[in-house]
Amino acid sequence: MEDQRKNQASQLRESDLDLTRSDIRSALVHLPKLLLASSSPRRSEILRISGWPFQTLSVTVDESLRRGETAVNYVKRLALEKAKAAAAVCSASLMVGADTTVVIDEKILGKPRDAAAARLMLQTLQGRWHVVLTGIALLSAESATPKVAHESTEVRFAAMNEDEIRWYVETGEPMDKAGAYAIQGQGARFIEGIKGDYFNVMGLPLRLLYELVRDLRVQP
Repeated sequence: MEDQRKNQASQLRESDLDLTRSDIRSALVHLPKLLLASSSPRRSEILRISGWPFQTLSVTVDESLRRGETAVNYVKRLALEKAKAAAAVCSASLMVGADTTVVIDEKILGKPRDAAAARLMLQTLQGRWHVVLTGIALLSAESATPKVAHESTEVRFAAMNEDEIRWYVETGEPMDKAGAYAIQGQGARFIEGIKGDYFNVMGLPLRLLYELVRDLRVQP
Protein backbone atom coordinates (compact mmCIF):
# COMPACT_ATOMS: atom_id res chain seq x y z
CA MET A 1 0.00 0.00 0.00
CA GLU A 2 2.84 2.37 0.90
CA ASP A 3 4.56 1.64 -2.42
CA GLN A 4 1.29 2.34 -4.25
CA ARG A 5 0.94 5.75 -2.56
CA LYS A 6 4.55 6.62 -3.47
CA ASN A 7 3.93 5.66 -7.09
CA GLN A 8 0.77 7.79 -7.19
CA ALA A 9 2.61 10.75 -5.65
CA SER A 10 5.42 10.36 -8.16
CA GLN A 11 2.94 10.25 -11.03
CA LEU A 12 1.24 13.40 -9.72
CA ARG A 13 4.55 15.26 -9.51
CA GLU A 14 5.41 14.21 -13.07
CA SER A 15 1.95 15.28 -14.23
CA ASP A 16 2.38 18.68 -12.56
CA LEU A 17 5.79 19.03 -14.17
CA ASP A 18 4.36 18.23 -17.61
CA LEU A 19 1.64 20.83 -17.05
CA THR A 20 4.24 23.41 -16.06
CA ARG A 21 6.31 22.67 -19.16
CA SER A 22 3.19 22.96 -21.29
CA ASP A 23 2.33 26.30 -19.70
CA ILE A 24 5.86 27.57 -20.37
CA ARG A 25 5.74 26.49 -24.00
CA SER A 26 2.34 28.11 -24.43
CA ALA A 27 3.55 31.36 -22.85
CA LEU A 28 6.59 31.47 -25.11
CA VAL A 29 4.57 30.97 -28.28
CA HIS A 30 1.95 33.54 -27.28
CA LEU A 31 2.72 36.94 -28.77
CA PRO A 32 2.55 39.76 -26.22
CA LYS A 33 1.13 43.10 -27.31
CA LEU A 34 3.79 45.56 -28.48
CA LEU A 35 4.00 49.31 -28.56
CA LEU A 36 5.79 50.02 -31.83
CA ALA A 37 7.62 53.35 -31.70
CA SER A 38 7.16 54.01 -35.40
CA SER A 39 4.73 55.52 -37.88
CA SER A 40 6.02 53.28 -40.68
CA PRO A 41 3.13 51.56 -42.48
CA ARG A 42 5.55 48.85 -43.60
CA ARG A 43 6.49 47.85 -40.06
CA SER A 44 2.83 47.86 -39.07
CA GLU A 45 2.01 45.66 -42.06
CA ILE A 46 4.64 43.09 -41.04
CA LEU A 47 3.24 42.82 -37.51
CA ARG A 48 -0.32 42.72 -38.83
CA ILE A 49 0.22 39.86 -41.31
CA SER A 50 2.10 37.88 -38.66
CA GLY A 51 -0.82 38.15 -36.25
CA TRP A 52 1.18 40.08 -33.67
CA PRO A 53 -1.00 42.41 -31.55
CA PHE A 54 0.37 45.93 -31.43
CA GLN A 55 -0.29 49.62 -31.35
CA THR A 56 1.87 52.38 -32.75
CA LEU A 57 3.24 55.63 -31.45
CA SER A 58 5.00 58.11 -33.70
CA VAL A 59 8.19 59.49 -32.15
CA THR A 60 10.81 61.97 -33.31
CA VAL A 61 14.53 61.61 -32.64
CA ASP A 62 17.62 63.27 -34.05
CA GLU A 63 18.83 60.93 -36.79
CA SER A 64 22.15 62.68 -37.39
CA LEU A 65 25.13 60.36 -37.77
CA ARG A 66 27.73 60.88 -35.06
CA ARG A 67 31.40 61.30 -35.87
CA GLY A 68 33.12 57.92 -36.21
CA GLU A 69 29.87 55.99 -35.75
CA THR A 70 29.56 52.74 -37.68
CA ALA A 71 26.39 51.88 -39.57
CA VAL A 72 25.57 49.03 -37.16
CA ASN A 73 26.01 51.24 -34.09
CA TYR A 74 24.00 53.96 -35.82
CA VAL A 75 20.86 51.84 -36.40
CA LYS A 76 21.08 50.24 -32.96
CA ARG A 77 21.42 53.63 -31.26
CA LEU A 78 18.48 55.13 -33.13
CA ALA A 79 16.32 52.09 -32.43
CA LEU A 80 17.02 52.44 -28.72
CA GLU A 81 16.41 56.19 -28.76
CA LYS A 82 13.05 55.65 -30.45
CA ALA A 83 12.01 53.05 -27.87
CA LYS A 84 13.08 55.36 -25.03
CA ALA A 85 11.22 58.28 -26.60
CA ALA A 86 8.06 56.20 -26.64
CA ALA A 87 8.60 55.09 -23.04
CA ALA A 88 8.92 58.73 -21.96
CA VAL A 89 5.37 59.55 -23.06
CA CYS A 90 3.50 56.26 -22.89
CA SER A 91 3.28 53.38 -20.45
CA ALA A 92 3.40 49.92 -22.01
CA SER A 93 4.71 46.53 -20.95
CA LEU A 94 6.78 46.03 -24.10
CA MET A 95 8.10 48.78 -26.36
CA VAL A 96 9.96 48.30 -29.66
CA GLY A 97 12.08 50.76 -31.59
CA ALA A 98 13.50 50.08 -35.05
CA ASP A 99 15.70 51.89 -37.52
CA THR A 100 16.72 50.82 -41.03
CA THR A 101 19.42 52.08 -43.34
CA VAL A 102 21.19 51.07 -46.53
CA VAL A 103 24.98 50.75 -46.78
CA ILE A 104 27.14 50.60 -49.90
CA ASP A 105 30.90 51.18 -50.09
CA GLU A 106 30.75 51.80 -46.31
CA LYS A 107 28.52 54.81 -46.99
CA ILE A 108 25.13 55.13 -45.29
CA LEU A 109 22.20 55.93 -47.57
CA GLY A 110 19.28 57.24 -45.55
CA LYS A 111 16.05 58.72 -46.89
CA PRO A 112 16.64 61.04 -49.87
CA ARG A 113 16.04 64.71 -49.13
CA ASP A 114 14.76 65.41 -52.66
CA ALA A 115 14.34 63.89 -56.13
CA ALA A 116 17.92 64.65 -57.12
CA ALA A 117 19.23 62.77 -54.08
CA ALA A 118 16.93 59.84 -54.87
CA ARG A 119 18.24 59.66 -58.44
CA LEU A 120 21.83 59.71 -57.18
CA MET A 121 21.15 56.88 -54.72
CA LEU A 122 19.54 54.72 -57.40
CA GLN A 123 22.42 55.38 -59.77
CA THR A 124 24.79 54.25 -57.02
CA LEU A 125 22.83 51.08 -56.20
CA GLN A 126 21.94 49.90 -59.70
CA GLY A 127 23.77 46.81 -60.92
CA ARG A 128 25.37 46.18 -57.50
CA TRP A 129 24.99 44.45 -54.15
CA HIS A 130 24.38 46.52 -51.03
CA VAL A 131 23.53 45.85 -47.37
CA VAL A 132 20.34 46.69 -45.51
CA LEU A 133 20.73 47.05 -41.74
CA THR A 134 17.94 47.27 -39.19
CA GLY A 135 18.48 47.92 -35.50
CA ILE A 136 15.91 46.59 -33.01
CA ALA A 137 15.56 47.76 -29.42
CA LEU A 138 13.23 46.16 -26.90
CA LEU A 139 12.23 47.84 -23.63
CA SER A 140 10.29 45.84 -21.06
CA ALA A 141 8.54 46.99 -17.91
CA GLU A 142 9.86 43.81 -16.29
CA SER A 143 13.54 44.40 -17.07
CA ALA A 144 15.79 47.39 -16.46
CA THR A 145 18.15 46.33 -19.23
CA PRO A 146 17.07 46.92 -22.84
CA LYS A 147 17.72 44.28 -25.48
CA VAL A 148 19.33 45.70 -28.62
CA ALA A 149 20.38 43.82 -31.76
CA HIS A 150 20.55 44.21 -35.51
CA GLU A 151 19.84 42.26 -38.69
CA SER A 152 21.79 42.43 -41.95
CA THR A 153 20.53 41.51 -45.43
CA GLU A 154 22.29 41.73 -48.79
CA VAL A 155 20.30 42.98 -51.79
CA ARG A 156 21.30 43.19 -55.43
CA PHE A 157 19.80 45.87 -57.65
CA ALA A 158 19.41 45.29 -61.36
CA ALA A 159 21.05 47.61 -63.84
CA MET A 160 18.70 50.55 -64.53
CA ASN A 161 18.69 52.97 -67.42
CA GLU A 162 18.05 56.67 -66.93
CA ASP A 163 14.43 56.39 -68.06
CA GLU A 164 13.76 53.73 -65.43
CA ILE A 165 15.43 55.78 -62.72
CA ARG A 166 13.50 58.89 -63.73
CA TRP A 167 10.21 56.99 -63.83
CA TYR A 168 10.75 55.39 -60.43
CA VAL A 169 11.65 58.68 -58.76
CA GLU A 170 8.56 60.31 -60.29
CA THR A 171 6.32 57.67 -58.67
CA GLY A 172 7.25 59.25 -55.33
CA GLU A 173 7.88 55.86 -53.75
CA PRO A 174 11.61 56.40 -53.10
CA MET A 175 11.16 59.61 -51.13
CA ASP A 176 10.57 58.21 -47.63
CA LYS A 177 12.65 55.04 -47.98
CA ALA A 178 16.23 54.39 -46.90
CA GLY A 179 18.26 53.87 -50.06
CA ALA A 180 15.42 55.37 -52.15
CA TYR A 181 13.52 52.16 -52.87
CA ALA A 182 10.82 49.87 -51.52
CA ILE A 183 11.33 46.13 -52.01
CA GLN A 184 7.63 45.48 -51.34
CA GLY A 185 6.46 48.17 -53.79
CA GLN A 186 7.12 49.20 -57.36
CA GLY A 187 10.83 48.95 -56.68
CA ALA A 188 10.48 45.16 -56.51
CA ARG A 189 10.88 44.94 -60.30
CA PHE A 190 14.49 46.10 -59.95
CA ILE A 191 15.54 43.55 -57.32
CA GLU A 192 17.72 40.76 -58.77
CA GLY A 193 18.69 38.94 -55.60
CA ILE A 194 18.48 38.88 -51.83
CA LYS A 195 20.55 37.09 -49.20
CA GLY A 196 18.92 37.06 -45.79
CA ASP A 197 15.72 38.28 -44.18
CA TYR A 198 13.21 39.81 -46.61
CA PHE A 199 11.26 41.51 -43.81
CA ASN A 200 14.47 43.18 -42.69
CA VAL A 201 14.60 44.98 -46.03
CA MET A 202 11.02 46.12 -45.44
CA GLY A 203 12.10 47.57 -42.10
CA LEU A 204 11.35 45.02 -39.37
CA PRO A 205 13.21 41.68 -39.07
CA LEU A 206 10.37 39.66 -37.61
CA ARG A 207 12.39 36.59 -36.65
CA LEU A 208 14.94 38.67 -34.75
CA LEU A 209 12.15 40.51 -32.92
CA TYR A 210 10.52 37.21 -31.97
CA GLU A 211 13.82 35.85 -30.67
CA LEU A 212 14.42 38.96 -28.55
CA VAL A 213 10.93 38.78 -27.04
CA ARG A 214 11.24 35.03 -26.44
CA ASP A 215 14.64 35.38 -24.78
CA LEU A 216 13.37 38.20 -22.60
CA ARG A 217 10.49 36.11 -21.37
CA VAL A 218 12.58 33.05 -20.43
CA GLN A 219 15.00 35.03 -18.30
CA PRO A 220 14.75 34.17 -14.59
